[in-house]
Amino acid sequence: MTCLSEVLKFNEKFVTNNQFEAFQTSKFPNKKIVILTCMDTRLLELLPKAMGLKNGDAKIVKNAGAVISHPFGSVMRSILVAVYALQADEVCVIGHHECGMTGMKAEAILASAEQRGISTEQIRNLKYAGIDLESWLTGFECVEDSVENSVDMIRNHPLLPKDVLVSGMVIHPSTGKLDVVVNGYSQDRAETVSS
Repeated sequence: MTCLSEVLKFNEKFVTNNQFEAFQTSKFPNKKIVILTCMDTRLLELLPKAMGLKNGDAKIVKNAGAVISHPFGSVMRSILVAVYALQADEVCVIGHHECGMTGMKAEAILASAEQRGISTEQIRNLKYAGIDLESWLTGFECVEDSVENSVDMIRNHPLLPKDVLVSGMVIHPSTGKLDVVVNGYSQDRAETVSS
């Protein structure tokens, strides 16, 4: 049985048994926060639990590394939609230790692409067309610096209102421990949030 078949078989029972009722909420985040985090599988349930979030509390945007690579790309657009259309008034970037983007090099991704059938000619054509594959496919060296960079890009975006708080944290994927990198309430790096 394929993964899709398993999903659809489960889904049929889920809907028939009204299991969706436990998750019903509105499209507006109860805690008025949008979170940018990594797509790492270890964070799927851990991150919301470690933050005390339940269904309906937050808008969560995920990508590889919790990185904003372009100020006018889809990640930043999602954050702005959450702010302007969905009533979020706070943004939190959450990277994690042991991230696959740490130390990732474009050469390794491109070599893997060739092994999976992407020709050297296709890669060369993209480069000739002005696509900077090296920058686009390269990760980061330090997760804290990456989080700080994404926070800075969000905070200084020309379309983000100045009253929207932007914080940054790093979570440990084994324990769920959160460490503050940027405290949006004080706008200072690595200042601990007081309760």
